[in-house]
Amino acid sequence: MTTPTAPTPTARFESTPEFGLLLDVDGPIASPVTRTVAIESIGRDLTAMANAGVPVIFNTGRSDAFIAEQVVPVLRASGLLPGAPVFTIAEKGAVWAAVTPGGLGEIKVDRELTLPRGLSDDVRALVAERFSALMFFDETKRAMVSVEMTVGADADEYRAAQRDFDAAIPELLAAHGLDQVRIDPTIISTDIEHERLGKDLGAARTIDLLAERGIEARGWFTMGDSRTDYAMADWLHERGLNVAHVDVRPADGIPESAYEVLTSATEAIHDEAGAEFLAQWATRIRA
Repeated sequence: MTTPTAPTPTARFESTPEFGLLLDVDGPIASPVTRTVAIESIGRDLTAMANAGVPVIFNTGRSDAFIAEQVVPVLRASGLLPGAPVFTIAEKGAVWAAVTPGGLGEIKVDRELTLPRGLSDDVRALVAERFSALMFFDETKRAMVSVEMTVGADADEYRAAQRDFDAAIPELLAAHGLDQVRIDPTIISTDIEHERLGKDLGAARTIDLLAERGIEARGWFTMGDSRTDYAMADWLHERGLNVAHVDVRPADGIPESAYEVLTSATEAIHDEAGAEFLAQWATRIRA
């Protein structure tokens, strides 16, 4: 006799959870050194909150492929349930999809915000000709054009090369007649992107995606490691939503804001600080 297979458990989610999480990935969730989710508790706590109905949204400049390869397996291993309110808003709002135990759902791309393939080809060639010892071209991006520091490269050498790389980009943009494009360097990468992209666009897409499921969080925690990540909290606050922002790399300076800004009580940074806050929030849900 064949033993019947137990049905896959499905969480039931309330429409007005206590809070939602809008999270940058590099820094707060994934280590900027290893580019992986290196702290075990991060996946466990994110999954516990998602399974309890807390919206978990990865609002990142990373590609959907990075989320599928580095984040989804961690959530799956921690027992993420089907239907949990988890999404990725990738490439700063240009690409989005639901996150499920089996991977990403339908991947949607805003073609109006996608840079031309010719620019990608020119940037790829520039990296190969002058910068390949310290950085690589990100082949997984669908809308923006990005290069990233090679894992293990010397950070000071990379920053010097990055300045030269960034200085070469305006000429390529001019050659393609592109004037609505921003160059956005971070500590491990440079993104070349449509000027409408940003963490605020990711926040707007988040609210729309949750509305499609009838979910409206009563408050929000946003989290990031750069000044541009504050745009998430800015956008939510400007629309009358209750929000607090966690800065996991406050050494760059904390801008004035009309909402609460939180930093690690232990002076931890990056994913260690991220893990600290996620543990606190997961404890609230488990209580």
